[in-house]
Amino acid sequence: MKKIIWKIEPLGPPLVLRHCKKCGKTSEFSCSGQFRVNAQRKYLDVWLIYKCAKCDTTWNAAVYSRVSPQALNADLLEGFYSNEEGLARQYAMDFQFLKGNGADVLRPSCSVLGDIPVSGEVSEVEIQSEYPFPVKVSTLVRDKLCLSQKDYLEQVTEGKIRSSAGQDLRKCRLKNGMVLIFQ
Repeated sequence: MKKIIWKIEPLGPPLVLRHCKKCGKTSEFSCSGQFRVNAQRKYLDVWLIYKCAKCDTTWNAAVYSRVSPQALNADLLEGFYSNEEGLARQYAMDFQFLKGNGADVLRPSCSVLGDIPVSGEVSEVEIQSEYPFPVKVSTLVRDKLCLSQKDYLEQVTEGKIRSSAGQDLRKCRLKNGMVLIFQ
């Protein structure tokens, strides 16, 4: 059995939908990659700044609210102060964090890197993702193999594409990763 690894590479942080006060309607907001840190006496507030795609109005997604600076790791705190790119990306890719801040997260654009299984040859494809993507596995496989919805469902029904863990490939979402068997 041939083993193949597909790596999911996000092309950027996902856009979020929020009501924009300046536009007066729901708009797409993109991550600025910057944090706002506000220290008042003994407590600290940290936000990740998002900007409206139409008017540049900002929306602050709360990372920490009313927390003692001593409660945070010194490196983490320095990352907030210096607007560390990797840290901002980590929060921007955290769908639970965004939903907890009242945002509707749009499907992120991503590319699937790796070889395509040879037709008729049994292959084990491990899908790996650095970030938990709530993207349907069917969408990733169809995009990678250039399959129509009908062709994909046919191959799943016939058992030519299946999950090693027995998940329903018509409905399941990727999260951190999974293993598929192609026949």
